[in-house]
Amino acid sequence: MRTLRDIDQLRSILREHRLRGQRIALVPTMGNLHAGHLALIACARKHADIVVASLFVNPMQFGPGEDLDGYPRTFSADQTQLSDAGCDVLFSPTVSALYPNGLDAQTRVHEPVVGEGLCGGSRPGHFDGVSTVVSMLFNLVQPDIACFGEKDYQQLAVIRKMVRDLHMPIDIIGVTIVRADDGLALSSRNGYLSEQERATAPVLYRTLCSLRDALKRGDPIEAALQQGTAVLSDAGFTPDYLELRDLMLGPISADTRHAMLLAAAKLGPARLIDNLRVELPASAINTATK
Repeated sequence: MRTLRDIDQLRSILREHRLRGQRIALVPTMGNLHAGHLALIACARKHADIVVASLFVNPMQFGPGEDLDGYPRTFSADQTQLSDAGCDVLFSPTVSALYPNGLDAQTRVHEPVVGEGLCGGSRPGHFDGVSTVVSMLFNLVQPDIACFGEKDYQQLAVIRKMVRDLHMPIDIIGVTIVRADDGLALSSRNGYLSEQERATAPVLYRTLCSLRDALKRGDPIEAALQQGTAVLSDAGFTPDYLELRDLMLGPISADTRHAMLLAAAKLGPARLIDNLRVELPASAINTATK
């Protein structure tokens, strides 16, 4: 595996692979890798000849008071894991390399619809930071495909819309959430949890599962969501949102059959997110329009 920090060197090496007709896959990460990230590498490996992983803690997507300075940085361990997983190129640029004129002067990419509400409502500017750095990486790597985890469902939706809107010739592949044995979605931020908080954290996924079952039975939607929020609060979470949206993250309607339950909640210092797909019967859908 080649580890690169220089943009020109990255372009030169990938140009050689492109001239040979090899398919290139990109897996963007912020490091502190776990099995969820490695599942993205495995997916990329299946779809491309050359797998590029980026490792960059992007300051543009962190808001005031968020954990930019404390975000775990484990470069050597990440490098080893990526090499063992079959990654071909690791691109790990400096902040000054990607943003040479500073963040305030940086041109930004804004997606105006899918990124509104949910995490976009709680973290103003977050998805502008995501869209900007991802579009920059797409420009530098020019991949044929890119793999993103479905845990960050809104992020995945924003990137898919950005690619469509800007006519980027890239296939975006969503990879199923990787969970611990107790159901907790793997996340770099899980490392912030104390032992007691880690024992509580799977309540988030269990609550989504209970809600899915209730909605499948036809229980009223708003009542079910209120009950789920209460369960999280009673368990010690500070809920940010618990919502039901259609698969494109629009509001559900009487015609919606397939929907997404999406949740974010703080537990101690960690902000945890998760989601679950839901199949809605007509009896549940009707309550959404009343």
